[in-house]
Amino acid sequence: MLIRRPPDIPSSEITPQSVWLRRRELMQAMAVGAGLAALGTLPSRSQARVPHSPPGQPIADVRPSALSTDETPTPYEAVTSYNNFVELGNGKSAPARNAHLLPTRPWTVRVDGECAAPGEIGIEDILSQFTQEERIYRLRCVEGWAMVVPWVGFPLKDLLARFEPTSKAKYVTFKTLYDPKRLPGQRVPVYEWPYREGLRIDEAMHPLTILATGLYGRLLPGQNGAPLRLVVPWKYGFKSSKSIVAIRFTERQPPTTWNQLQPQEYGFYANVNPKVEHPRWSQKSHRMIGEGWLARKRPTEMFNGYAEQVAQLYAGMDLRRFY
Repeated sequence: MLIRRPPDIPSSEITPQSVWLRRRELMQAMAVGAGLAALGTLPSRSQARVPHSPPGQPIADVRPSALSTDETPTPYEAVTSYNNFVELGNGKSAPARNAHLLPTRPWTVRVDGECAAPGEIGIEDILSQFTQEERIYRLRCVEGWAMVVPWVGFPLKDLLARFEPTSKAKYVTFKTLYDPKRLPGQRVPVYEWPYREGLRIDEAMHPLTILATGLYGRLLPGQNGAPLRLVVPWKYGFKSSKSIVAIRFTERQPPTTWNQLQPQEYGFYANVNPKVEHPRWSQKSHRMIGEGWLARKRPTEMFNGYAEQVAQLYAGMDLRRFY
């Protein structure tokens, strides 16, 4: 994941046996995905047209953000038709095809753990109580692709502060909706549902980290994580939890879905780092979604181009070990 920014922003675990035993199923699913890619399902301008969702309801009083990149946004059609959202199915087009199955109203987020004021907040209160701004961020995925998305949202720290995290809150965990009766991907026993992700508390409180409620000035479509998703632009896309229903402050580093499933490939931190190779592909360069295989590759920047803003979070850490 990536963002470009203006110059004025201030500068563990052993895999459970149950997960290990499901790896054969995982590798079979990945093989199917690779086969589909070979058949031409990877993104191009023409392929991005199927399937896609019509724009959602406009979000009122959206203000522009100084944190936006000056890059041209990826077309809406491509952003909403090339997605990773395994709850809605494997493959890049399955989430858009199945997005109508995701219920987004009513919607409540529970916040608890190491905080003085645990509680719940509904999506309508979130939309009305937090100032919505547009932030054009480049997102980076581990398969060597990126896109530029005009997100609508607000700093995650604004929501977290409402629940008064204590000094014991060292990490923040996020949990995605679990509803296998409606979400077809959750009927496949490859992953440990629900999907879980986590950040260190200082990462969560960083001004670049947002909770997104929309894109292109309108409410999020289901395949992009409606009605509320995390966006952490200096990390790879799988860190940005979709359809969040629970947030918890913890004292210890939490287990996360991909880190548990494939720890040798997906670290807890998942910072964009061209010097740390994924075991199955290089991360030194990437192409933009919608431009196709023949598009010019672009060099990947450390922390997705935000080193000046976030490098201090990792001072003194071995970023090859804590990848």
